[in-house]
Amino acid sequence: MDIEIVRSYKYLGVYLNHKLDWTDNTAALNRKGQSRLHLLRRLRSVEVKFFDAVVASAIFYGVVCWGSISTADRERLNRIIKKSSSVLGCHFDPVEVVGDRRMRTKFKHMLKNLSHPMYHSLEALGSSFSAQLLHPRV
Repeated sequence: MDIEIVRSYKYLGVYLNHKLDWTDNTAALNRKGQSRLHLLRRLRSVEVKFFDAVVASAIFYGVVCWGSISTADRERLNRIIKKSSSVLGCHFDPVEVVGDRRMRTKFKHMLKNLSHPMYHSLEALGSSFSAQLLHPRV
C-alpha cells in the first residue's frame, strides 16, 4: 500500500502541513474570519453575539492545541479581531489572551476531574504547577 505525500491535509477541521506549523491552518482561519467579518459589517445590529457565535468560533477553533503559533500567524488573526472591534465599537481579546484563558480553563477542569486520563500526569507535576495554573502572573 502506497502512502500519498501531500503538502497539506485537513483533519477534523484543522489543516496540517508538511512543515508541521500552523501556517496553512491560519490561512484557512483568516479566509473564514474575513468572510464572516464581511457578514458582521452587514449585520451590525446583532453585534457581539454574532461575533462570538460566528467569527470568534471560527478564529479560535482548536486554540488550546496550537501551542506556539508564529508571530505572523497570530498577527493575521488579531487583525480580524481588531477589525471586528472597530466595526462593533467594542473591545475583543487578542488570540494569545483567549488561548491562555481557554488553556487555563481546560487544565482546571482536568485537575478537578479524577477520572480524566490526564489527571494523574498533571497532578504528578506538583502543586507549583497547580498554583501557577490557577493564579498566573499578570
